Amino acid sequence: MKIICIGRNYAAHAQELGNEIPESPVIFMKPDTAVLKGNDFYIPEFSNDVHYELEVVLKISKGGKYIQEENAGKYYDEIGLGIDFTARGLQSELKSKGLPWELAKGFDGSAVLSEFFPKKDFDLKNLNFSLLKNKEEVQNGNTSLMIFSPEKIIAFVSKFFTLRVGDLIFTGTPKGVGKVSENDELQAFLEDQKVFDLRIQ
Repeated sequence: MKIICIGRNYAAHAQELGNEIPESPVIFMKPDTAVLKGNDFYIPEFSNDVHYELEVVLKISKGGKYIQEENAGKYYDEIGLGIDFTARGLQSELKSKGLPWELAKGFDGSAVLSEFFPKKDFDLKNLNFSLLKNKEEVQNGNTSLMIFSPEKIIAFVSKFFTLRVGDLIFTGTPKGVGKVSENDELQAFLEDQKVFDLRIQ
């Protein structure tokens, strides 16, 4: 299973981190060992500046390569929510040296996943999702604000990587990312449905 992630796919988030708006999708990856097991996230010992990034996640249901954008919707039939936990200080250090981000993005437990739901039950062009930290809303996104739609992402990614059944695509985070601390509680909502609770340890 591949976990493919899209960076800077919401303009307001790119701006809040001082990044340029990309002309094509920004791609990075997480290993399958990044998937969090259970409902407790442990802040890694190498960072005291870990940020949450809530994202809509696509689950690939059909393998393919060089997928055309107009056909890309046939390659996933379920969606969920996920958190791309990021060791922000480490990421900034790596970026300043022109180095890859994987150490800051792909560590164990850095990919939180909800269960997956049939995409036919949602309007994917106008899908609301949100994150609460200690019962206060910190992120509120809508897929209409994506720079690159799920179909554009699948078409772009499949030029470089063969997609296989079960691969996951994190589609980018809206503005509002922030630091987690020990004893924080996170709750994620897809429309009005709570899809996971998470405790920070």
